[in-house]
Amino acid sequence: MGKVICGIAMSVDGYTAGPNQRADAPFGDGVGESLHRWMLEAADENTAEIEALTSAGAYIMGRNMFSPGRGEWDLDWTGWWGEEPPYHAPVFVLTHHEREPVEMKGGTTFHFVTGGITEALDRARAAAGDRDIAIAGGAATVNQYLAAGLVDELHLHVAPVVLGKGERLFEGVGRLDLKVVAARHTDLVTHVRYAVGGGR
Repeated sequence: MGKVICGIAMSVDGYTAGPNQRADAPFGDGVGESLHRWMLEAADENTAEIEALTSAGAYIMGRNMFSPGRGEWDLDWTGWWGEEPPYHAPVFVLTHHEREPVEMKGGTTFHFVTGGITEALDRARAAAGDRDIAIAGGAATVNQYLAAGLVDELHLHVAPVVLGKGERLFEGVGRLDLKVVAARHTDLVTHVRYAVGGGR
């Protein structure tokens, strides 16, 4: 069985982008660009970390990560990523509203889970087989999995920016015992990989 890995970009003061900061972008007004410059402008320097984000056998994300809308689904909406999302694997979207799966080019299929984080993880494990499962975000979803003790590794990508607002990582998770497994930095980001609770 693969590991459950959370990878998330954040500011030095602990924020990711908050939901609904801008209706036409998943990260908020300029926030996504500031937190993800390392992926957009310096991909060659961060190849290993980008590959780690995109190599899971299945993904889990919150509705905010998938869609700007709330309530009943706009069935024309198929995500922020265009016709071929970067996941190339099953993605389980946490939601309170049922929706049929959405198949995209490149092997990504979005499945909509109304039964909570444990159901999503069970379904992701079944889909991933022996490969890892990635909790793709946003912060509220990562926090739920951390609080429930369901995460093996936490990969933080800390951008050298102070946001002062947004959705805060580690909100309501309680005490976490983290062990640094690896750390590396470039001009645009510090990557820190932790085993959570000692890891496996």
